Amino acid sequence: MTVLERERAYAKINLCLFLGPTRRDRRHELVTLYDSVMLCDELVVSEAEAGADRVLCDGVPGPNLVADALAALRGAGWAPPPLKVTIDKRIPVAAGMGGGSADAAAMLRCAPRLAPVSLPAVAEIAAALGADVPGQLRPGPSLGTGAGELIERLPPLTRYGVLVIPRPFALSTPDVYREADRLGLPRSPEALAVLHGSLAAALPAGPPPELLVNDLQPAALSLAPQIGDALDAAHRAGADHALVCGSGPTVIGIFDGADGERRAAAAATALSDLFEGVLGTGPVDSSQFVALA
Repeated sequence: MTVLERERAYAKINLCLFLGPTRRDRRHELVTLYDSVMLCDELVVSEAEAGADRVLCDGVPGPNLVADALAALRGAGWAPPPLKVTIDKRIPVAAGMGGGSADAAAMLRCAPRLAPVSLPAVAEIAAALGADVPGQLRPGPSLGTGAGELIERLPPLTRYGVLVIPRPFALSTPDVYREADRLGLPRSPEALAVLHGSLAAALPAGPPPELLVNDLQPAALSLAPQIGDALDAAHRAGADHALVCGSGPTVIGIFDGADGERRAAAAATALSDLFEGVLGTGPVDSSQFVALA
């Protein structure tokens, strides 16, 4: 079996996430600052032995966004031989780090190397697959608006490190948004616009501490109060900031400065007896990726 491509799928974090009102399509208006970190899945693409595309991902049963990406690419006229895509899963599942979206984006990113397909078609497919996919086509920092799918690429942020504390349970993203609505967390359009302006003015230096906020965090804590233990642990381990990542339940600690990655790694070591899978990492080098969107 010949391996045709290998592609890393990088986890995303939301350094801030501001929640606005519900739109007509039932999604919420957002303003969010994304970045990609070195924690990643790996896709191995090879020729399939049978006559149809196959996606294999041990430990993750059910539908897979990579299969949806392959089907959409085929529908756009992309025509390599039948493929088998094996996903080595390292990003926690249903954890608020966009692992499924990262895998789909990685498949789309390597698709033009396998057979001709237009970059506008790739970008259109990414938007159709979900709000998190367009921002992960080109890993690195970006400012997301709309439902998070409208992406403004950013230069690298001021250096920092990330402590990742996975939790041994999943949270449903729709459930977290419903709980946010029940708690009355969405901001007004006017408040969202003010925060958008403040965040845009602060970049690319990175958001000031008062903007390192995840409006979904109270909803995640309402559904899973035990997340608070990880937030407290991140602070005790020296994180300058700690917040729920996306819709949770993963907790991230942010360590500011050029030594942030070293401090995050030390914190992960200190917490390894308390939290399975805890790790220290840092942002990806976004300059290595070709712009697809």
